[in-house]
Formats: sequence, structure tokens, C-alpha cells
Amino acid sequence: MTDIAHRFPENPLLMPKDLKPSGQGLQIISLLNPGVFRFEGKTWLLVRVAEGVAQKEGVIFFPALNATGNTEIIEVPLNDPNLIATDARVISYKGLDYLTTVSHLRLLRSDDGIHFSEPEAKASLFGQGYLERFGIEDCRVTQIDDTYYLTYTAVSDSGVGVGLKITKDWQHFQSGGMILPPHNKDCAIFEEKIQDNYYCLHRPSSKEIGGNYIWLAESSDTRQWGNHQCIIKTRSGMWDSARVGAGAAPIRTEQGWLEIYHGANAEHQYCLGAFLMDLNDPSKVIGRTKDPIMVPTKAYELSGFFGYVVFTNGHIVDGDQLTIYYGAADEFVCGARFSIQEILSKLTYDQ
Repeated sequence: MTDIAHRFPENPLLMPKDLKPSGQGLQIISLLNPGVFRFEGKTWLLVRVAEGVAQKEGVIFFPALNATGNTEIIEVPLNDPNLIATDARVISYKGLDYLTTVSHLRLLRSDDGIHFSEPEAKASLFGQGYLERFGIEDCRVTQIDDTYYLTYTAVSDSGVGVGLKITKDWQHFQSGGMILPPHNKDCAIFEEKIQDNYYCLHRPSSKEIGGNYIWLAESSDTRQWGNHQCIIKTRSGMWDSARVGAGAAPIRTEQGWLEIYHGANAEHQYCLGAFLMDLNDPSKVIGRTKDPIMVPTKAYELSGFFGYVVFTNGHIVDGDQLTIYYGAADEFVCGARFSIQEILSKLTYDQ
């Protein structure tokens, strides 16, 4: 299956070996799914850095953050009858689930949007408190006027929810707490108000009934969200049959709000698609791509920590050019360019 993405020839832009671990005894396993923004004339990535512990024979180690944000290492013998370790990403121990890695967010900047470096003056963001004990992940950055809103996945043994931080200078951060409780993720706030309200896309999930669908919510203050409406569902037999989730903030076009989203099938293969919402009432979906606009095809997208994955939650818009930064195979950070008009031409309106 072909797509319409123009991948950077420099891909991968970032690999685990390009950054240093955050602490002694840790190793960077993956770089994933950066939030993207412009600040002080430069392009910035807020990269998810997933760290683990070097393993040794007969024992498994997995990290977790304590309440102060420091990483603790848990050690369990592989023959422990209370251990289930058949998934590369999740471990079950004594009936509780743990991640094999713990993630934090790392700031990197670039003059050209291709070559990124880590400035010493900018601090990394780590999970804080018991609701972020297993780390923070997949941040989306929304700019409204001079304020940046960071929505991210907060992970703990209590579940997976959406946290909020707010900043103007990327030095000082105000915490908005958990704005959407478990189980929820993939939250992207629109970059302007609609009829005096903020809007966001989000993805609640249920193992028992319903599915992993994209919802819309509105708020007067970005903290309290209500009027939730399900607007995008999975499609049986298609590339997005198992789960769908929002990417970055929707893009305002003359035709409507354009959203780039990810979808996955039952084999956990992730592609990107798009849908279009009404400008004045985003609960009305007026178009959606039948086929993906981006499919894992390159070696760095097919093979990695978790292969056959392209996943984005960050982009830059320059006129008709949409530059997305994306996670490939749950290990590398890459870039690709699209024409917004070409994406709009791929929409179908028989929803």
C-alpha cells in the first residue's frame, strides 16, 4: 500500500544512541512521538524518552518513579510464579501491571527542523506524584496566543489518564493536574476557541464494551471538560479496525478543522489517516480518508522496539505544507511532509 508522505531523506532524525540516559543504571530504549512547537524562532520537539534497565540472566528489572520523581528499580526472578513477562512493553507481577520502561519528556531544538540538539538550559519533564508513577508519555503541544498547553499521558498503577501543564517561557510550568481520568489518552486541544469555549479531542477506552474511539469535549478553562461526544469510531475490516486516536491539534482550513489521526488493526499495525470537522461545530465530522495517508514502509518503520508503526502527535504548518514529526517502530523520531490540499483531496464524504 502506497501513501502520500514525503519522508525526510535524513530519517531517522533521532535514535536512542543520540541522547544520554537520565540517570545511572538506566539505558534509553526508545525515542517516541514528540510534541512539536515553535519558540524563539526555532523548531522544538518534546520527545518521549523511554528508559529501562540492562537485564541479566535469570532476573528481570523494570523501572518505576517514586512520589518524588526519582526512578526506582524493581527486581524479580524470571521463575517467580507471580510474574507474567510475555509482552515486550508490559509486565504483570502479583496481579499488577508494570511497564518495561518508564518515560519522561525531553526538549530538543533545531534551526532547520532536521538537526536537533538538547540545550542544557532547558529541563526535562518527569512524572510527579502517584498518578504519574510509571512516567509521562506522548505530549501534544497547543499554542493559544502566548501560552502553551501540554497534554500528556500520565501512567501509574491506578491507570492511564491525561495530565496538563501550562507554560509561557518553557522554564516555568503550571500543573493543571489530571484533566481526564483513566482510561484516557491521545488528548489534543484546538488552537483557538470556538464560540468562547476550548475544545479537545481525546480517547477513552474500555475493555468490556464500546471501543477505542475518538471523542470531542469542551471546556471554559481547559481544566474541567464536559459535553463529551463520540465522533470517530473504528471501521471493521479496514486499517483502523482496532483503535483510533487523535494526533496533534486540529488544523484550521477553509473547509473545516483537519485532524491527522492514527489507526491500528488487530495486528497492532499503525498507520495515519485524516478527518475533517465543521468549523463552527466540530462534533460534525464531514469527511474522512478511506485509505491511510501514511503507511509503515521504510526499514526504520517496520523494525524496532515495536515494529510496523508510524505515530504522530506533533506537526508544524507553513501555508499548504504540513511537516509532521513522528515515532517510527516505537524507537526512532522521524519527519515527513505533506500537502494539506492533497490530504483534503483524499477525504470522502459518505461517512
